[in-house]
Amino acid sequence: MGISKPTFLVVLDDRREKSDGTFPLKLRVTYDRKRKYINIGIDLSKEDFNKINTSKLNHLKDAKVKIKLLETKAENIYKGMTDFSITAFETLLLEKPEEIKPSDVYSLLSKYISQLKSEDRHSTASSYECALNSLKKFKTKLNFEEITPEFLNAYERFMVSDGKSLTTVGIYLRSLRTVYNQAIESKLIKQEFYPFKKSKFQIPAGRNIKKALILSDIEKIFSYQTVEGSGMDKAKDFWIFSYLCNGLNLKDICKIRYKDIDGDNLTVVRSKTKRSTKANQKLISIHLTDYSKAIIKKWSQKEVSPLTYIFPILPENVSAKRERELVQYLTKTVNKHMKAIGKVLEIAKPITSYTARHSFSTVLKRSGAPLEYISESLGHSSFQTTENYLDSFENESRKQYSNLLTKFDGNK
Repeated sequence: MGISKPTFLVVLDDRREKSDGTFPLKLRVTYDRKRKYINIGIDLSKEDFNKINTSKLNHLKDAKVKIKLLETKAENIYKGMTDFSITAFETLLLEKPEEIKPSDVYSLLSKYISQLKSEDRHSTASSYECALNSLKKFKTKLNFEEITPEFLNAYERFMVSDGKSLTTVGIYLRSLRTVYNQAIESKLIKQEFYPFKKSKFQIPAGRNIKKALILSDIEKIFSYQTVEGSGMDKAKDFWIFSYLCNGLNLKDICKIRYKDIDGDNLTVVRSKTKRSTKANQKLISIHLTDYSKAIIKKWSQKEVSPLTYIFPILPENVSAKRERELVQYLTKTVNKHMKAIGKVLEIAKPITSYTARHSFSTVLKRSGAPLEYISESLGHSSFQTTENYLDSFENESRKQYSNLLTKFDGNK
């Protein structure tokens, strides 16, 4: 026998009439042969209640809308409960939403952080939490009216004196700008007070530290001998796979399924863009080289269905929290082993999983590939984003191009 489903119905509680001739409306919850009546804060006479669905009177139309919204809310609460109980249901139904003080920056920031977490955007939420903590360290209470160009300049100086890099300063200020824009949309503050205009205050861009390796260093990594099947062997292969597959990050590599591969072609949508509308999502097509296919063959698991993950890193139906933990562990492991390989090979630049993506784009650039192709391969929505990835030219190239400046006919 199946477990019974609760039913919800708004009824007129006519057991006790009020002095004005009305009775309270209550939500009747019926579950497992038990009933509970929950007051919903609406009072009507018997006559009004009986004609609520047909009357055109404004106060009855409003009551009808409120009742419908309440019944919908009740159903949604039930659907979100793992184990239903009337007591727990009543608590959730009567729970008041967190009140946001109209001009309080920290309340709105906290609300946005909660929203990010509910969307499983935990890394972004963590970044905003750091920004919130930094702001509180600078000023314990903050209203939107206080955010002026003078405030922003003072906060920037504070962060720099506190040892923050310009990159971090930029991240925190952009977080503040995001919630300021939300406050404008919510009409908590007027657009005319916007302090982030270029004529008033500019967020520092930070120094774009180039992370790409030169081709000769990448060749050393390919040639480096590791013990077959070891952790270092796996880390090296996953780094190379990322480099060969358009610089895919490890999270996206973990989520490749058998259905995504068609012969020599791999098609993916980056996890970073999956929250975008379908029209804005970037579909990335990747050519699988023999080297890439050899790595797949070496580390893949058996195909049970087209939806089976290629690599046995993530279990099916894994929770967002557990997925994040497993990807972070893989990233940490790859970075640890690649750092060790870089040390042995005497490669000056630090080697991380992120280096593979920058190296992919920069090697293509130095080989003469069009910016449009590189941008499409990376899944970028703008050329500006791609240009930020591209490393500067090597010293030898600079020397070669500088010599062209005086390569006159007589010097040929």
